Amino acid sequence: MVAFLIANMAPVMFASMILFLLVGFPVAFALAANGVVFGLIGIELGLIGPQIFQALPDRIYGVMANETLLAVPFFTFMGLILERSGMAEDLLDTIGQLFGAIRGGLAYAVIFVGALLAATTGVVAASVISMGLISLPIMLRYGYDKRLAAGVIAASGTLAQIIPPSLVLIVMADQLGKSVGDMYKGAFIPGLTLTGLYVLYVILVSFFRPAWVPALPPAARTFREPSGKTGSASLLVLTAISVAAGIAFGQTLPVDAPLDELIVKCTMVGIGVPFVCALINKVLKLGLLSAMAEKVTFVLIPPLALIFLVLGTIFLGIATPTEGGAMGATGALVMAFVRRRMNGSLLRQAMGSTAKLTTFVVFILIGARVFSLSFYGVDGHVWVEHLLGNLPGGQIGFLIVVNLLVFVLAFFLDYFELSFIVVPLLGPVAQSLGIDLIWFGVLLGVNMQTSFLHPPFGFALFFLRSVAPASVKSSDIYWGAIPFVLIQIIMVGLIITFPQLVTSGLDKASTVDPNTIEMVLPETNYDEPEQAPVLPPEKTK
Repeated sequence: MVAFLIANMAPVMFASMILFLLVGFPVAFALAANGVVFGLIGIELGLIGPQIFQALPDRIYGVMANETLLAVPFFTFMGLILERSGMAEDLLDTIGQLFGAIRGGLAYAVIFVGALLAATTGVVAASVISMGLISLPIMLRYGYDKRLAAGVIAASGTLAQIIPPSLVLIVMADQLGKSVGDMYKGAFIPGLTLTGLYVLYVILVSFFRPAWVPALPPAARTFREPSGKTGSASLLVLTAISVAAGIAFGQTLPVDAPLDELIVKCTMVGIGVPFVCALINKVLKLGLLSAMAEKVTFVLIPPLALIFLVLGTIFLGIATPTEGGAMGATGALVMAFVRRRMNGSLLRQAMGSTAKLTTFVVFILIGARVFSLSFYGVDGHVWVEHLLGNLPGGQIGFLIVVNLLVFVLAFFLDYFELSFIVVPLLGPVAQSLGIDLIWFGVLLGVNMQTSFLHPPFGFALFFLRSVAPASVKSSDIYWGAIPFVLIQIIMVGLIITFPQLVTSGLDKASTVDPNTIEMVLPETNYDEPEQAPVLPPEKTK
């Protein structure tokens, strides 16, 4: 038994940790307990030296001194303030009215608002609960299929996992030792592509099952002018002004300006000009805009401006993710004050929830550091590298096995647990196989997104169940989520097949080969004292 344990300490330690997690033991304590117990066993068996635990304080201090993780409380606080100040409710009401006249309009509104909430809140629970409380009763009232309505809401809420400023991308970047800004850039296009696939699914449903996604009846469309018209003409004019302003500003930028700089700056101008026009019209009471145009402008543009303020400064390198999160939190407070939704109770709730989530993340990370200290001490990383690095098929074989592993583990573990336990073991193997870690992190992020939708343990399904009316059964929620799980699996395949979805958003690496660089220095003869360089007096002390 002792010989077997000595020869297989790493797999036994990993299996023990998984067993603790499956029986429901708290994650942070399961990781720390396994690390300490197997560390002591390793010392007793002579596999590692007793001095290994002397490195433990430095490991824990490294977690506390990690500035990247400061972005977690900032983005969490920003999302909670925006969600609890009524932004989600206003967005769903306005966008629902905007798309309500077309078949599947409410479903499109939920997906669109889910993407917006993902880019502002970054918290799955807040998005799913908000949309479940507001949209689900309305969708059921007007005849939407229960399964489709539940699936759209749950899946749209999970977009907060992959669309920046996602918390999981912050953790992923930290665990892989990469820049959070690069991880955000790499995830931007896949996040939008996944949103587009959700929309495509609803379009197909509207063609083949039109009874599942009816349009709103005329009586439910509240955006009406005194003449009875919807007032969409002035909204189209504002949209045209927005596009023209963005294009005109883009013409003033240098021809060689980076693409991300061009997009961010043109977008900021494009959303700023129509907002100013609408504000002047409202203040001066000119009456040039319809009720629909004014409502859409004042509800939609502020969160869009906040998104591009935060992500734009990060993408352009003006601010770090931590600084961007701080700006986002400040902007959320300003928006809540302007909307007259800020009060002491809201602030206390947001601060309390932020503290709980941040503490949860830090404790799991500390437990993971204790576990990894002993796991690396018994050569666990070597075991994992031999296990996964020698798979048939090279990179493709590794990616298939890893994605299947993450997909199965996501039935039982959430994304924080997967990020802190599995990713540090997979990252070195991926790097040794020549896989770009930013691309690999985004791929795993999309795969982990399914952890929120897996029946019957998906957290998004639990969140929706807690606010869904009694007429919606748990089986309706589970069956409704399955098509979107399949869509996410398709997205994983697309990222593997078309890596440009991730890499095209990243800064291009230098094309100069450092091996070809030559440094030519002038000939000198320091053997002769008179030719030696003379230092200033203060340098000779």
